[in-house]
Amino acid sequence: MRAALQSEIGQDKLEVVEDMEAVGFGPGKVRIKIKATGLCHSDLSAMSGVLPQPAPFIPGHEGSGVITDIGDGVTGHQAGDRVLVCWLPPCGVCPACKRGQGHLCLASFGNVATPNFRRGTGDVFGFAGTGTFAEEMVVPASCAIPIPDDLPFDIAALIGCGVTTGLGAAINTAQVTAGSSVAVVGCGGVGISVIQGAKVQGAAQIIAVDPVESRREAALRFGATEAVDPAAFDDAKNRITAGEGFDYVFEVVGKSATAQTAYQMTRRGGTVCIVGAGALDDNFQINMFSLFFDEKRILPSMYGGGDVLRSYERTIALWRAGRVDLESLITHRVQLPEINDALDQMRTGVALRTCIEL
Repeated sequence: MRAALQSEIGQDKLEVVEDMEAVGFGPGKVRIKIKATGLCHSDLSAMSGVLPQPAPFIPGHEGSGVITDIGDGVTGHQAGDRVLVCWLPPCGVCPACKRGQGHLCLASFGNVATPNFRRGTGDVFGFAGTGTFAEEMVVPASCAIPIPDDLPFDIAALIGCGVTTGLGAAINTAQVTAGSSVAVVGCGGVGISVIQGAKVQGAAQIIAVDPVESRREAALRFGATEAVDPAAFDDAKNRITAGEGFDYVFEVVGKSATAQTAYQMTRRGGTVCIVGAGALDDNFQINMFSLFFDEKRILPSMYGGGDVLRSYERTIALWRAGRVDLESLITHRVQLPEINDALDQMRTGVALRTCIEL
């Protein structure tokens, strides 16, 4: 089958090969034919080495498709089921899951270090234990989440990561309150989803902050009340909040510098929500007096900060009701052989989400 391969960490281009094999099928596993997958910034971070990932590997973790085969012992699935790929499935029985924090479940982390592809005689890993930049894949059955017939594959793919992460940060983690002021730093696909989540929650002012003009324009279409270049962020704070700072500021970049900016732009007693996934050696520092005196809440948000399966269901319900616009998040579409065009579209910021159609 065809797949997009990263041979070594640090390469900025992917090689589309035609001799990849999905391996590991057996008890408890399912085989999925991928129909659509989104390109998430986390894929670029894994390619560059910002996020730890063994190589060689196939990027992609935001996908959807059809189950073509099920292994022994698998219940609740059958061939022909339409599914989205959950890269961090909750086990349902560990302490985190029992507390309702399935997004913190570690049961599936072993998948990351288990090769699920092979090329010739060499093992190939899938990013985050999945690897959706391939025509088919083998994953534990828990990674395959059934989707309703009215949900298109491309929209389902986005729900598998970026949309759930962004909406959940606003709804689950920060719990944005009606009438509040919100700023979102970084307005790619995840940041736009944060904006939509803040709008669903009833925020009165939603300020989008991004250096790319096309993303600022898009943010206004998705519910931001104002969009500014980072250089104008401080002026917006003074103008909108009389210098006090915003009730909620979301960092959706994954850099300590932007996290520091988010902290500075948050009012005393407000909430800083860290959504971007950053590097292990990029340290965020706050002096102890400010931490005590300003009483700002710092809330990291991983994968939407709540029960993942419930978040999926809520997102689908909001989409059906017309409360969130997921179709317009897909600004570009490519076929697998054009995967490097998708990488360029994300790096330059011209795309909110590029859908790779298989």
